[in-house]
Amino acid sequence: MNDTKKRFEHWDKRSLISTFLWLIPLLIRGIVKRLFFKQSKGLLLLVGKNTVIRQPHYLSVGKEFIAEDYCEINCLSKRGIVLGDRVSIGRYALIRPTNFYGGGEIGEGLKVGDNSNIGSYAYIGCSGYIEIGNNVMISPRVSIYSENHNFADINIPMKEQGVTREFVKIEDDCWIASNSVILAGVTVGKGSVISAGSVVTKDVPPYSIVGGVPAKVIKMRE
Repeated sequence: MNDTKKRFEHWDKRSLISTFLWLIPLLIRGIVKRLFFKQSKGLLLLVGKNTVIRQPHYLSVGKEFIAEDYCEINCLSKRGIVLGDRVSIGRYALIRPTNFYGGGEIGEGLKVGDNSNIGSYAYIGCSGYIEIGNNVMISPRVSIYSENHNFADINIPMKEQGVTREFVKIEDDCWIASNSVILAGVTVGKGSVISAGSVVTKDVPPYSIVGGVPAKVIKMRE
């Protein structure tokens, strides 16, 4: 209760009332949606309008989960989609472990730690397993991929050569700035900053600031 008071202590009463009235439909949708989840904790669960949660029995969420308007979470995966406490998914973000429309092999899934967010218009392609730590900030339009198309044989269309899936890990307390791309097999070390527009092709050391295409270490935070 004290944490809630701190969040709103500088708000005027009119703004508080209008905000809570606006939240009522999100709360109602959350109450209905959570009935189909594999697991959910706490009382507060907000689901925006036109949000799509496919195969929700593969989804586990912690306390104070927020799925904003128009985001899509495809949960069909071997390890499921596991989201910690106070995780938010931004407007129009897409989480996709499996090609739900065209069939094919089931993907591995996604785990997100406490107090982390996925920004608006982000794409999380978790066909290979993706693990995101605690207190991670993923800004708008970030893309994370955990597979690569195979293309070694020039006599076979690349589309028919399948994919190679790899593990992606973003450790605790990282900031992935907008329009960044993180590719398959990468580990982003604890406390790192990925500059806006970067393409990360290899592991990032802990507490480093990286940027560029491909991303390179600019300096260390320590």
